[in-house]
Amino acid sequence: MKIDLANLADEGQHFEGELSPEIFDLQESDIISVSALKYSLFTQRFDTELLLTGSLEATFELTCMRSLHPFKQTISMPSAAVSIELGNDGIIDPAPQIREEILLELPTNPRCEDGDAPANCEIDPKYLAVDKPTDDGVEPAPAPEKPNPWGALDVLDSQD
Repeated sequence: MKIDLANLADEGQHFEGELSPEIFDLQESDIISVSALKYSLFTQRFDTELLLTGSLEATFELTCMRSLHPFKQTISMPSAAVSIELGNDGIIDPAPQIREEILLELPTNPRCEDGDAPANCEIDPKYLAVDKPTDDGVEPAPAPEKPNPWGALDVLDSQD
């Protein structure tokens, strides 16, 4: 998406389309972009500012923080507003600012019950320590030996 300021009408202009999922640049992340970023934005110039208002939408594959299962969630912003400070450039690419708006809406603690196809979001009981039966066949970890708080003094005493 490129906006040519020289050809932008004074009353503004509407832009609609899609940006490739690669715009999110999530290679080293547990989050996977599974759809293009769809936008429908009205763009208007105000002195040294470009204001884009409208809707943004993209779908991601996230990992549930409780069940550790992957699920899809669509981030939809029906009334997004992006402001870009204008410099000396005649052509503006608002893609980085639009990308950031969507990424800021991603949940910090994703749960599959909030996904596009809500699922039962329960922790697998084998990972729970509370109320765990003792006859489950899992041996408890060996407890470390407790340090002797007087050990350092005993060493001094034995040197006499």
